[in-house]
Amino acid sequence: MFDWIVRLIEASGYLGVALLMFLENVFPPIPSELIMPLAGFSAAKGTLHIGGVILAGTAGSLAGGLVWFWIGYAIGPDRLKKFAKRHGRWLTLHPDEVDQARAFFKRHKAMALFAGRLLPTIRTLISVPAGIERLPLSTFLLWSSLGTALWTTLLAGAGYLLQSQYQLVSEWVNPVSNVIVAALVVWYIYRVVRFHP
Repeated sequence: MFDWIVRLIEASGYLGVALLMFLENVFPPIPSELIMPLAGFSAAKGTLHIGGVILAGTAGSLAGGLVWFWIGYAIGPDRLKKFAKRHGRWLTLHPDEVDQARAFFKRHKAMALFAGRLLPTIRTLISVPAGIERLPLSTFLLWSSLGTALWTTLLAGAGYLLQSQYQLVSEWVNPVSNVIVAALVVWYIYRVVRFHP
């Protein structure tokens, strides 16, 4: 995957960065923790401009988030509640909890979107409740953009500053991301086992 990402960025420039970040949001196993430092390293070599890399990464990531936003919008709360009634164990969600989750999201939508865009896995999933809640598109884009721009700037900036040692970013960020993902998996399994219809 590493070599493929390098080749794509070298061949496609900003478009490649945007495409990779789009795919990272739609298909999370492609890690932004690798994409953006590599793009930052390309900027340090003079192949790309660091500002363009950050803009391309942010735009691609937001486009991926919009896909999940519209999926959530299409599902809507009523359909989600029906689905939770039928498949609640695997969603680890009671129909009543849909309303509780909606109430939480209404109270914390700005911070949830901003902070959610900084966390692995959550970065993708946070767009779904925003769509389900029928959040105004402008609000979704504002807070998602801020969180996404911060994340892409940190990663691309680290790759730019470290230059040929950009892999250190991945070596530091990947374990942290893996711990967060592992904690989410353990939490999910616990919820499935403890679920009572």
